[in-house]
Amino acid sequence: MQAIILAGGKGVRLKPFTTCIPKPLLPIDDTPILEIILKQLKNFGFTNFVLSLNYLADLLIAFFNTGEKYGIDIEYSIEESALGTAGPISIIDNLEDTFLVMNGDLLTSIDYNDLYNFHLKNENDVTISVFNKEVKIDLGVIQSENEKFLNYIEKPIYNFDVSMGIYVFNKNVVEFIPKNLKMDIPDLITLLSQNGKKIGCYRGDYDWLDIGRFDDYDKATSIFREKRGVFLPNEKNIMSRIK
Repeated sequence: MQAIILAGGKGVRLKPFTTCIPKPLLPIDDTPILEIILKQLKNFGFTNFVLSLNYLADLLIAFFNTGEKYGIDIEYSIEESALGTAGPISIIDNLEDTFLVMNGDLLTSIDYNDLYNFHLKNENDVTISVFNKEVKIDLGVIQSENEKFLNYIEKPIYNFDVSMGIYVFNKNVVEFIPKNLKMDIPDLITLLSQNGKKIGCYRGDYDWLDIGRFDDYDKATSIFREKRGVFLPNEKNIMSRIK
């Protein structure tokens, strides 16, 4: 199975950490974010990887090399200029008929096999992994109509289904991505929907954190330390045999 990892962003919200280190190499506890992702995907049967790079690409290539030390094959696709989140797919050769695309800066315990099989079973063109996110508004929210007061809600909590930044695509979507032009996945999915492509949403019981800000990074590190065996179960089994 093939996985495309989007790892070309600058991580501007995590500066100065990302001034000299690409965000996917930032450690969660003692392990780089992207290394965790690669190990997880390998555990679920993915062996063919393409890392889509731009910012500080040489450092990522030097660290992961061919993927031999992880027992996987890694190829690299280098963007000459930033192509967004969908644009990089347009310049990748040898795409499989079905492939996973995900951001290289998130921590999750999702079952990638279940996601992949869900996509195939439902004969989707695209499957979006979804997470129910609780959002607290630390302000009093006023509901009104024109100048008339309707309601006052103090510090409400809302729940939204959000994209996890993990997708399964069929190869037929590539024709909708302009080659070497910037395009983001939300725009691609909107275009696919307008053209009658079948788009599904996958939900499950899993952890998920998008590591975009300092508080997210701290939270991800804390959760990973506490539940390392959930995120990397094979590693846990190896360590227990050593003991």
